[in-house]
Amino acid sequence: MVEPMKNPFVHRLNLGPVDVIKIGVMSFTIAPIRILIAGILLMLAWSLASLSLLFQTEIERQKPLIGWRNVLRPLIVFLCRAVFFTGGFHWISVKGSRARTELAPIVALAPHSSYFDALPVVYLNLTTVVAKSEVEMVPFFGKLIQFTQPVFVSREDPNSRLNTIKEINKRAHSKGAWPQIVIFPEGTCTNRSCLIGFKPGAFYPGVPVQPVCVRYPNKLDTITWTWDGPDAFKVLWYTLCQFHNNVEIEFLPVHIPNEQELRDPKLFSENVRLRMAKCLNCTITDHTYDDCRLILWAAKVKIPIVKRIVEIFKLHKKLGFNTEAMNEVLLRIRQQVSSEPQEKITYREFSEYLNISQNDSLQRLFKIYDFEQTGHIDIRDYVVDLCLVSGPATIEEVLKMAFQAFEYGHEGFIRSQGFKSVMVHIFEMSDSECQQIFQDIDSDDDQKITFDEFYGFSKTHSKYKKLYHIFQESTSNIFDLCVLNEISIENKEE
Repeated sequence: MVEPMKNPFVHRLNLGPVDVIKIGVMSFTIAPIRILIAGILLMLAWSLASLSLLFQTEIERQKPLIGWRNVLRPLIVFLCRAVFFTGGFHWISVKGSRARTELAPIVALAPHSSYFDALPVVYLNLTTVVAKSEVEMVPFFGKLIQFTQPVFVSREDPNSRLNTIKEINKRAHSKGAWPQIVIFPEGTCTNRSCLIGFKPGAFYPGVPVQPVCVRYPNKLDTITWTWDGPDAFKVLWYTLCQFHNNVEIEFLPVHIPNEQELRDPKLFSENVRLRMAKCLNCTITDHTYDDCRLILWAAKVKIPIVKRIVEIFKLHKKLGFNTEAMNEVLLRIRQQVSSEPQEKITYREFSEYLNISQNDSLQRLFKIYDFEQTGHIDIRDYVVDLCLVSGPATIEEVLKMAFQAFEYGHEGFIRSQGFKSVMVHIFEMSDSECQQIFQDIDSDDDQKITFDEFYGFSKTHSKYKKLYHIFQESTSNIFDLCVLNEISIENKEE
């Protein structure tokens, strides 16, 4: 059996009766007062940060804040801490001690699970952060982030990754002239159930890194903010409706890279991640920020097989397949299936189909399709998924390919069993749902339908409007091309 995948991007908030009553009462009493006071404090902090950055030239932006521009920092930090205090973060439990900038130019914070992770940054005296460029435009908060003299990352700019590494490298080797750089190496928010893959950007400079673990040991987790879970406003409001919110920060010993880690930033980041996972007593996973983007896309176009697609995508990366290679394999297998119709194949035959020697990743990929654990898989199931992960392809193209793969005797139509295989595999429908749809489409009761009949029926019958919307909303590619390009670049560079 394949081990079930952890999904670090999902969070469910289970409110009990007492929680509902507490939130209801505090929503009309304490929370509004907290919002008012926090708003006033935030306005004051924003005003002072704006004053500190007033008339700043481009040349000054390339240097650390000094002189009168830095005088107001203690007051700005105090006001920011007061904002969190007002919101219920009354104290911070701290373990270990912070290293001086000269000893650890970079601080790696994990796990990153919420915008409330700004509190550790405040605790660190509003030191430099690495942040996505969009936050610069956020009212009030954007100016406070500018005050930290951040290293901005544009996730849409293909050159941003290299420029970010260069800037981090410059500041990290300034011998303490620049303040410490705080980085959330995961690159996105998770539910803290595990540590996802660290981005290697913080580790390319090859300087000592101090790992810092962040915990929110609350009975009710209102803090976590993931793509699949309570939205930003609910997270904020539910948190404001708690009497007190616990937060712990633990400074681990500085990790000084050895010679091997200096040569291999990816190894450096992995070793730091393992140390932090041990401290947090959590597992690690190969999920990355790119997986989150893939899951977001899949959810947008209503593909209910997200977890399997992500797992398959990761395994193909481990097997050394880039987009071009996956397309070549897809074409080759389709030709083989067409000329030599052999539905069930063994692991050895699967290895021959892909022209890859047998290994753990290939075996794991095989087991995904060995639904009944018989040692045989239906190669057509793999063809459909390979179309999904190889991109670019729309859902319509995927369904066409699925119909072609499962069509009866290559005669242009599909029978009930083949139709069920397609619907179960792509839409995870029940047998009864598949049978009902097939009967509705098969108006002449000849026990066969074509793709055009299926498409036309789903488009014109309101009963199956959901299927029609899936076609309509899938005009974008099966992959966000940015994801594919970024991963392809990382594979080449790393």
